[in-house]
Amino acid sequence: MKRALSSSVRNVRLKRIGEAEKLKNEETMKSLLLASLLLLGLTMTGQSVEAADVRMYIRHEVHDYATWRKGYDAFSAERERMGVAGAAVYRSVDNANDVTVTHDFKSADTAKDFATSARVKEVMEKAGVKGAPQIWLTTRAVE
Repeated sequence: MKRALSSSVRNVRLKRIGEAEKLKNEETMKSLLLASLLLLGLTMTGQSVEAADVRMYIRHEVHDYATWRKGYDAFSAERERMGVAGAAVYRSVDNANDVTVTHDFKSADTAKDFATSARVKEVMEKAGVKGAPQIWLTTRAVE
C-alpha cells in the first residue's frame, strides 16, 4: 500500500511538472508571437512613413488617357532618379481623361524640384496634358 501511494504521489508530481512545462511552453510561444507581430508592425510602419514623408498630388486633364499612360510609364525610371519613391494613378469616375497622380518623396525640397522641373513639364506636354495641372503637397498628419 505504501508503494502504491508513493507511486501515485510520484505520478501526480510528474503530471503537475508536465502541465507546468506545457504552460511555460505556451507562454513562451505567446511571447514569441507577440514579439514577432510587434516587430512586423514596426517594420511596416517604418517603411510607409519613410517612403511617404511628402506626398504630391497632381491633377490634370489629358487628351487621351491611353496615350498619356504610355508617356507616363515611359518616364518611370527617370521619375525614380528624380526622387519619386512611390506613385499611383487614379481616373475620375465621370471623365476617364481626368487624371490624378500621387508621387511620394522623402523631402519637400525634392518634391518641389520635381514639380518645377522643365523635364517634367516637357514630358507632360508630350503625353497630352491639357493646360496647367493642379499640384499640391502634403505631409502625414501626426496624431
